[in-house]
Amino acid sequence: MKIALVSQNATPLHPRAGSGPDHDDIGLSELTCKLAGRGHQVTLYAQKNLADLPDQAELHAGVRVEHIDVGPLSPVPETAAGPDGLDDAGLLERVPAFSGPLRSIWQTERPDVVHALRWTSGLAALAAARHLGIPVVQEFTSLSVTERRDAGLPAPRGGRALPAGQGAVKADGASAARIRLEPAIGRSASAVVATNSAEVSDLASLGVHRSAIRVVPWGVDTELFAPEGQAAKRNGRPRLLTPSDLTQRQPLETLMRALTRIPGAELLVVGGPAEADLHRNDNYVKLAKFAATLGIADRVIFTGRVPYAAIPPLLRSADLVLSTCQYEPSGITSLQAMACGTPVIAPPVGGHMDAVVDGTTGIILPPDRPALLAQRIRQLLAHPMMVEAYGVAAADRVRSRYSWDRIAEETLTVYSRVAAPAAPAA
Repeated sequence: MKIALVSQNATPLHPRAGSGPDHDDIGLSELTCKLAGRGHQVTLYAQKNLADLPDQAELHAGVRVEHIDVGPLSPVPETAAGPDGLDDAGLLERVPAFSGPLRSIWQTERPDVVHALRWTSGLAALAAARHLGIPVVQEFTSLSVTERRDAGLPAPRGGRALPAGQGAVKADGASAARIRLEPAIGRSASAVVATNSAEVSDLASLGVHRSAIRVVPWGVDTELFAPEGQAAKRNGRPRLLTPSDLTQRQPLETLMRALTRIPGAELLVVGGPAEADLHRNDNYVKLAKFAATLGIADRVIFTGRVPYAAIPPLLRSADLVLSTCQYEPSGITSLQAMACGTPVIAPPVGGHMDAVVDGTTGIILPPDRPALLAQRIRQLLAHPMMVEAYGVAAADRVRSRYSWDRIAEETLTVYSRVAAPAAPAA
């Protein structure tokens, strides 16, 4: 099968720095490698966002990456950029310049199926595949309607702007276009891949037929993230760890309040800017002051951004991993911790609800309950055998359900259902 993956915002040839929740670029490398390993020919099409990226390159045997030049890119302020380092407005503006070359390529090198990741990639893929008879599988990875709900914002009708002061996410510009276009993209695709079970209901509410939706979660590298391996050094304290880019201060403040009720434990906050740049980050400064106000500054350690390969040793060193994400479609932070044999405490949102089996691989707790959170952490730390049992079950669950081998097989099943049979040779 000839497979075309369209990822306008991310390329595995230039993995983005940070400890963000999605890691599209790293996941793309894993998925394409597994697909090619099953004998399929894979081409990944991404937007050329850096001048030094090659026009074409081989990522793995059987996997080619093509970067499409869409013209000069304007720098995006850090406050405006999304988790991908590119804002939706910039991506949307360049959809025509991105989809035009795709159509030209597919007219002569027709793929059997196209898999688009995120909404602007879906727009480009559908425009390019129109009238060519190529089925398009859409994977949003994140829906605007879900993001707005979890942020406590109403889903506006018709893309109308929210009143001033009602939140940082506004239904104007690219946000309004996304609200309007995501339902159309989902209804136009041959199939839609949902990242988690809860997303199925949201897709159905947008008018996507449930028969067209398949749940295929994001995977985990179970060789890199595994219980066996080096663990980061500890200092004798019980260690709690939370991955965070520092932008969501309220959940982190909840963790700190809980820490005041857990004597002797430390909290590692992993992520954000590089350690050397933390003092220039407003969120870090405010969080550090808050920790000092609570009298726990010596027990809250901000590591800053760490290399991807350094994350597993940190996860293995923790007694518990605490998720602060108010919205995480993939639940990837929980999955990576579980793969390392570390139990997770997470809120009942997004991929966490699929990944964490409450009372077996970790605990699902409502957010903003510092006293309850502290109570459950104390209970677990007081019973190390229970923590160990949770960790064993967590690692087993990830290996059996979330390995990239299984994710590739499930993805191929979706492709096979929509791809037209190959024409017989003349």
